[in-house]
Amino acid sequence: MNFLPSTVRKCALLGLLFFLSYITLQAQDGKAIYQAQCATCHALDKQLTGPALRGVETRGPWTDRKELVKWIHNPGGYIPTNPYTQQLAATYNGQIMPSFPQLSEEEIFSILDYINTAPAPGAQGGGGQGGDVTATEGSGHGELIFGIISIVLAIIALILMQVNSNLKKLSDDREQILRPEPVPFWRNKIYIALFAVIAFVVGGFFVAKSAIGLGRQQGYQPTQPIYFSHKVHAGINQINCLYCHNSAWEGKHAGIPTLNICMNCHKSISEYAGPALHDEDGKEINGTAEIKKLYEYAGFTPGPGAEWDPSKAKSPAWVKIHNLPDHVYFNHAQHTRVGGVACQSCHGNIQDMDKVYQASALSMGWCINCHREAKVAFNYNDSTGNKFYSIYEKFHNDLKSGKMDSISVKDIGGLECQKCHY
Repeated sequence: MNFLPSTVRKCALLGLLFFLSYITLQAQDGKAIYQAQCATCHALDKQLTGPALRGVETRGPWTDRKELVKWIHNPGGYIPTNPYTQQLAATYNGQIMPSFPQLSEEEIFSILDYINTAPAPGAQGGGGQGGDVTATEGSGHGELIFGIISIVLAIIALILMQVNSNLKKLSDDREQILRPEPVPFWRNKIYIALFAVIAFVVGGFFVAKSAIGLGRQQGYQPTQPIYFSHKVHAGINQINCLYCHNSAWEGKHAGIPTLNICMNCHKSISEYAGPALHDEDGKEINGTAEIKKLYEYAGFTPGPGAEWDPSKAKSPAWVKIHNLPDHVYFNHAQHTRVGGVACQSCHGNIQDMDKVYQASALSMGWCINCHREAKVAFNYNDSTGNKFYSIYEKFHNDLKSGKMDSISVKDIGGLECQKCHY
C-alpha cells in the first residue's frame, strides 16, 4: 500500500516550501537587517557615529562588493590593507566599527540593495529628529510578507495534493483497482501532526523574537516638560556634556542636571535668539516661551537685580530615555573616564539633536560587539595611564614580544557574564 509513503512525501514537500519561503525572505529583507545591524551608527543621508551609507559603493575599494564584505566581517584587519580605510580611520580618530562576521554575503548584499533603492530624503513623509535611526516602523513588514507567502504556498500545496489524489483515484477506478478510501486531510493524523509542528516552530520563532525585543526602545523620543535642545546647548554653544552631566565622569549614573545648573546661565539669558526650533512634526517651537517654563519651575521672576531663591524651585518631571534592565550593571565613569568612550558612541550625535531620542539599541549583543572591538589604553608610566593594568603581566610581555599588537576589552574579561550581571 503506497498511501503512507506518498503522504510523507507530500508532508515533506509542504514543510520544505515553508522553509524555502522563509530563507528566501530572510536573504532579501535588507531593510530589516539594516535597521537591526547598521542603523545604530549609520544613516542613509547624514553622518552619525559613522559616515552616511547612501552611495557607499562608489567610494574607495567598495566598488567591489566582495571587498565590502571583507570590511564588514573584519574592519580592524582590513584597515592596514588599503589607504582609503586608513584615511577613514584617521577621520574618525581611530574609532573602528564593530565586526559583523555573523552576516552572510547574501545578507550584506541585501543591505546594499536596500541602500541603493531606499527613497531619498523628502520622497516620503517626514519623521522625527531620529531620521533613519528612529523606531523601525516597517520592521514588521518582513514578517507579514513571510506569513502571506507561507499561507499562499501552503494553499497551493494542499490543492496540488488533492488534485493528485483525485487523479490517482480516477486512474485506479479506470483500471478497476480497489483501494481503501483515503482519510480526509483534516482527519489524517500525519497532516495534523505536521501542522502542529509547523505552528509550534513558527509560533515559537515569533514569540522568541518578540521576547528578545522586550524592553528595547531604540528610537524612543518622548516629549519632555521643557523643550530642551541639545543641538543649541552642546552643538551651537559648545557646552561640554560634563558641565550638566558631571557625575558621568565620576559615578555610575550620568544624572539629570539640577535647576541650579540651568539657572547659572538662564538667570541672565531670558530670551532665545538662536536658530528656529522645530519639533518632529515641523511645528515651530518658541524658545523664549520654553525659558519661561524653566522660570516657572525655578520660581524665578526675571528682571534687573532679580535674585533667585533655590528653595522655591520645583524640579521638572523629566522623562528618562535611556533605560537598562535592573539586572544589568553599567557604570558611566568606567566607560567615559577609564575607557575614554565618547558620549556619542552610545548616545549618537547628541550635539545635533533638538529633541533627544535613543539612537543605539543598548542590547546585550550591541554591548558585546563593542567590548570585542574597543581597545584598552594598556600602556602606562609613572605619570600617565592606568596603573591597574600592571597586573596583566602576560599581556604586557606579549605586547613587547609582538605576539599581540593591542588589547581589547574582551581580553581583560569584558565578555564575562558577572562583569555586567550580578
